[in-house]
Amino acid sequence: MLLRPGADDLRLIGFYLGKVLLGLGLVMALAAVVALALREWNTLTAFVIGASLCGIVGGATEAKLATRQQLTWAHGMVTVALAWLIGAVFAAVPFHLSGHYEDWLSAVFESMSALTTTGLSVISDLDHTTLSMDFYRHLLHFAGGQGIIIVVLSLFAAGGGRIGTLYVAEARDERILPNFIRTARFIFRVAATFLVVGTAALFVALLVAGFTPGRAIYHALLLFFAAFDTGGFAPMQASVAYYHSFAVESVVMVLLLAGSLSFGLHFALWHADWRQVLRHIETKTLALSSSFLFAVICFGLVRSGVYDGLEPLVRKGFFTLLSAVSSAGAQVNTDVTYLTDWGVLAPAAIVAAMAVGGMASSTAGGIKALRVGIAAKTLLHDVRKLLNPESAVVVTTYHAGRRHILRDQTARAATSVLLLFVVTYLVGAMIGLAYGEYDITQTLFESVSAASNIGLSIGVTDPGMPRGLMAVYLVQMWLGRLEFVAVFAMLGYLVSLARGRASA
Repeated sequence: MLLRPGADDLRLIGFYLGKVLLGLGLVMALAAVVALALREWNTLTAFVIGASLCGIVGGATEAKLATRQQLTWAHGMVTVALAWLIGAVFAAVPFHLSGHYEDWLSAVFESMSALTTTGLSVISDLDHTTLSMDFYRHLLHFAGGQGIIIVVLSLFAAGGGRIGTLYVAEARDERILPNFIRTARFIFRVAATFLVVGTAALFVALLVAGFTPGRAIYHALLLFFAAFDTGGFAPMQASVAYYHSFAVESVVMVLLLAGSLSFGLHFALWHADWRQVLRHIETKTLALSSSFLFAVICFGLVRSGVYDGLEPLVRKGFFTLLSAVSSAGAQVNTDVTYLTDWGVLAPAAIVAAMAVGGMASSTAGGIKALRVGIAAKTLLHDVRKLLNPESAVVVTTYHAGRRHILRDQTARAATSVLLLFVVTYLVGAMIGLAYGEYDITQTLFESVSAASNIGLSIGVTDPGMPRGLMAVYLVQMWLGRLEFVAVFAMLGYLVSLARGRASA
């Protein structure tokens, strides 16, 4: 029997959604300060309108819906699923007012892509957008990469016990420190450290590449936001290829790797616990899968005659692989290159890398190395059971922070989410194919990129793409970022609201 959620339940959800809007309002306010400093008055107006809307709605919920009711898992899941949808709608206001997007759907697509750190873009004339608007696009990467809920936990939370469910519901199941708020603030401390070091390194690399100090610091900051938070946006339409600098590409690759690591491993690195890093199942999974896929890419590229030297294989092949695995979407190739020059094997390896993604509880997307590793362990476990006598007790373990015994519940959960991702990839590919404008290579590549929050494009995503397909990719980005569970919980909640029986 379904119980209909009561007014107190809806009040609680609305209260925390208001906190998310307040966080987005702060992001817009920061972008407004940049617009004011640069005297970009039209863009400043767009930010003021967007921030005001967030402040009015968020402030109203804070004043009218304040409650001491405890969050349950259901509340947390529904709040997070709605937060990413509503957050994308409000974050789209400055985009829509900028005049660089053809319609409202395009603006919402851009904001969802920014917040989920996907990086697929439908902006018109990126190279001539205002500096503050481009800064805002990348700042949304930073906020979304840490997680919208992390912003709430860090800035507006008073106690970790009440809202720890929000942290977990946002597809982050790794509590590094005993308190959820302390964990959230550690994540921001890591991000701030990389912000300083990474931006400085990129600044030097850009100076060497011939940039003026002013342009160098601006591009360095935006490249950091996109690389560390594994988002695919870039200051220029040509992405990283615009800089023609191996030094810039090298720093970006280091930041991509850092962004793909779980914050639990960052904690281990923070305390120089190398043994923990090397034993972790995700470290091993990514090392093995990436090595194999890079070998396939090299073979495919050499066989197709595109590149035959080590330098282009690293700068084009390995960079693209790392961009796919980390779900960053940074490009050193034009989108049609994958279709016209790379043959079959190399693009297939890139699609596989995008599907696997980075580590769980990181800024990366995809199925995640943890689930792939557990699925592989489950397969080996079943083979061992078949090869041993029926009376034998077969125990399989894996290391993820500590030694875990592989249990049926864990194996089922990992394989279920893996299968949901695969189904989502295929559904998106089939819908794209139904438009009759693209072949299966294009639609599968783009569908995996959207659902895994990658951002690499083979040319399907652009301002003039079919609006129905744009909506499909938007939903895929949302599903992939939340890894399905929170969305299913929200749908169940809506069914209960419509058809459930009132509690006694």
